Amino acid sequence: MSDGLTKLEAEIRADLTMIAHPGAAWLEPKTGPDGEPALDVLIIGAGQSGIAIGFGLMRSRVSNILLLDKAEEGKEGPWLTYARMPTLRSPKDYTGPDLDIPSLTYQSWHEARFGKESWQTLNLILREHWAEYLLWLRRTLGLPVRNACELLEIAPASDGLLAARVRCAEGIETLYARKIVLATGQEGMGEWMIPEPLRGLPAGSVATVADDIDFENLRGKRVAVIGAGASAFDNAATALEAGAAEVHLLCRRAQIQVIQPYRWLTFRGFLRHLSDLDDAWRWRFMRTILEIREGFPQPTYDRCARHANFTLHEGAPLEAARQTASGVELQTPRGAIPADFVICGTGIDMNYASRGELARFAGNIASWADRYQPPEDERNARLGRFPYLADDYAFTERVPGKTPWISDIHLFAIASTMSFGASGSSINAMTTAVPKLVNGLTRGLFRADVERHWASLSAYDVPQAVVTRPTRKMENSR
Repeated sequence: MSDGLTKLEAEIRADLTMIAHPGAAWLEPKTGPDGEPALDVLIIGAGQSGIAIGFGLMRSRVSNILLLDKAEEGKEGPWLTYARMPTLRSPKDYTGPDLDIPSLTYQSWHEARFGKESWQTLNLILREHWAEYLLWLRRTLGLPVRNACELLEIAPASDGLLAARVRCAEGIETLYARKIVLATGQEGMGEWMIPEPLRGLPAGSVATVADDIDFENLRGKRVAVIGAGASAFDNAATALEAGAAEVHLLCRRAQIQVIQPYRWLTFRGFLRHLSDLDDAWRWRFMRTILEIREGFPQPTYDRCARHANFTLHEGAPLEAARQTASGVELQTPRGAIPADFVICGTGIDMNYASRGELARFAGNIASWADRYQPPEDERNARLGRFPYLADDYAFTERVPGKTPWISDIHLFAIASTMSFGASGSSINAMTTAVPKLVNGLTRGLFRADVERHWASLSAYDVPQAVVTRPTRKMENSR
């Protein structure tokens, strides 16, 4: 470890010691059906959100926690897997997992690792450096993490506990917890969409942007990318750089969208208080933002446009697809496009039943369509499938009383967006969204134990001082 990082970690320990108030322990773990102490909070996902949530809980003296991630250590999140951009798209001064502790910011880590001058000249953060920073942050904070563990199912257990069945290297086991947080980022509530016309094509000719694509195998081939968001452009650029003969990007809009609404919404009022608005206003804001969709920055476009064999097709929604003797043919209003391989950058659709961990209660998760009917000109069926969450990010029931235990399952992922705005998969929102979630978790834990706390107060008899009363001698009266 460099001297700079050693010094920074000493500063972090000092900073956290100075803001440790109040330090009193206030939770007693429940005993699970296995006779062992149950976790207070089980966090599924040890990427940037899971780390920030774990840190927020530890600062709130909720230390009986565990983070699980299905990836190997260091491969959490998309950064070293299906993220195919050279840098983060967020400005370098956006803060997030540090939760407003200056010594824990990416800037502090970068300066300790590479020097202050490097930070001054830095444009955007390399995604490899972000992944390295997150791993350092988790280790420096001492968060309890188990990698290569996949959540299979959540079910109710006795005494108000949840049972999480997980598959780890040692086999399948059951963990018991009072609360579970699904910090599952882009995924977690559905699946990556493959447009219906492509579903009949051979599996080896179609992939989504989240798949493990062998781009070297695309050298000399014709590639079509469906979608015109940043991830679609990233995959198009990666194919071009790998030597694809042609890359066609199909945009359904008549003119490609270059506005980035997430830049507009990055202010404290919106990030902190959108969820305080009524359903009509929440729907109106988030429908507008999500229908605009995220734009892409200039370098992302330039990375494709510099290649003469790149073609952007505007006003070209996919209408049909068929297999041909030489590959596939995609039909659009602007004509047919031949390809050897198709990459879908069309996002994720909500499909609770497709997630094994949600299967037991998927049918009773309330969606926005269950709770709010927007005016006709504001309707959007896809957004209506997003889960309708409580004010602590917990699932709510479609039929009250059928699965009451799901109120202890909290969702912090892209599927939280309709209820809370940018939150579970956005760096720009973490400084406001994570404390809101942590406060909701600790509120629930406190309320569940209120009788124990009342009994503790009633029995509290620790004196703060010892009062001595000097004995006075009575003077003899004359």
